[in-house]
Amino acid sequence: MKYILSFIRSETVFCIATMCAIASAFFVHPSLNYISYIDWNTLFILFALMSVIAALRDCGVFDRMAYVLCGHIHKSRILCTVLIMLSFFSSMLITNDVALLTFVPFSLAILGTSTNGKTVLLTVILETIAANTGSMLTPLGNPQNLFLFSKMEAGIGQFMMMIMLYSAISFILLFLSIRLIPGMHLSVSGTAAQTDFTSAKEKPKENLLKLSGTAQELIYTALFILCLLCVLRIIPKWIAAASAFTVLMIINRKILKSVDYMLLLTFAAFFIFTGNIASIPSIKGFLENAVSGHEFEVSVLCSQVISNVPATLLLYPFAKDTQSLLIGVNVGGLGTLVASLASLISFKLYSSASKKIPLPSSRMYLTVFTVLNLIFLAILSGFFILL
Repeated sequence: MKYILSFIRSETVFCIATMCAIASAFFVHPSLNYISYIDWNTLFILFALMSVIAALRDCGVFDRMAYVLCGHIHKSRILCTVLIMLSFFSSMLITNDVALLTFVPFSLAILGTSTNGKTVLLTVILETIAANTGSMLTPLGNPQNLFLFSKMEAGIGQFMMMIMLYSAISFILLFLSIRLIPGMHLSVSGTAAQTDFTSAKEKPKENLLKLSGTAQELIYTALFILCLLCVLRIIPKWIAAASAFTVLMIINRKILKSVDYMLLLTFAAFFIFTGNIASIPSIKGFLENAVSGHEFEVSVLCSQVISNVPATLLLYPFAKDTQSLLIGVNVGGLGTLVASLASLISFKLYSSASKKIPLPSSRMYLTVFTVLNLIFLAILSGFFILL
């Protein structure tokens, strides 16, 4: 029972999606049609991207990049600006959650021993906002963009133009918000964190082929380029998934264990749920009337409660204006802590660090996080309404 409760707490969204899929099965009985509900292309490219980016992170590529850029800066506000901008721009290619998994621990290691608690708190929160708003610009930035891009006829340039204004406004707001961070001289050099982040991970013994770190990085980079070609619709997406799986089985099996399979299963469960709901005329009609013409407002509100990825999967079948839905679920990633599941990563990392170094409480983190996120959400929503 303890294990079950722990699983439910850690995978709440998956459990909700599964319960919704099971409940809908009582109205639309299971059949081979369920297979057609699932968007396999989305699952293929999600798996490929998650595994390849995890492999690059395992090699220490992103950590070394952070150290090179930040290791010799001795002014706190400049260092924090670099860290926040790294989260903003890197999230466009490596997703918001990977950006936070990379740069938040690095920030805690450097700033936690060389600045005050206010600086750390504000930096981590602004990094989180940066990752969530930077990632909105590209199809690779987050799962909901990847899904919507696969459904839209627009090219990558058109897709980016749809959301560029909101990402640009977020960039300006971030720069203004950085002024909240105290300016001070760092008491220790950034090199203190070098040993924690730049060492390559030890190769697991069960690998079939032993390669040098450099060789692995080149192979993973090639796989990432292959993923980009799939996103650009040049190569079928199953090729990226098959290639990533085959290569990692040969040279780094442990990466396959780190892939977020619960996210893939959550997608599958929501596909089944929405497919079943769309098969019930009365419910389909009700949802179409509720969502159509109000895609932005409904998606923002839904994201605050169930997070923006499930909100996208739930609302897409009933939305007529896909562009408004795209903007809504991305802007809706701001607000509450659960609006974007990536935000939970930062909160967990901060809470864990606060037990080892003196930092403001987790309650203070939530308060400041919510206030700043609501300000960003209100401003971006205001621009949408005015335009």
